[in-house]
Amino acid sequence: MSSKRIWIVALACTALVACNTAQTHIGDEDAAFGEALAYDKAVQIINPAPVYSAESTQPGSNGDKGAEAVKRYRTDKVKAVEMMGTTSGVQGSSGGMSGGGPQ
Repeated sequence: MSSKRIWIVALACTALVACNTAQTHIGDEDAAFGEALAYDKAVQIINPAPVYSAESTQPGSNGDKGAEAVKRYRTDKVKAVEMMGTTSGVQGSSGGMSGGGPQ
């Protein structure tokens, strides 16, 4: 055998040996691996058939307000929407001190 073939065989054997250690930790993952993602997905999904206990308040459980709202809707006397702003129109100062400090 020539020297060149010996080097090729040696490199091929080295490459094959290196492949043997690539996946030695399969099955050693943490038991809770992926739980954070599963929890995040579950929190963002609305339950289509929620179960409420008999004594708990359910969404939209105020029947008097609901009945009055339906009556106003059917008679076309819906309450006007109130416009609310996020600013009060009062101007403030920048909070900076002028004159170089306390006197």
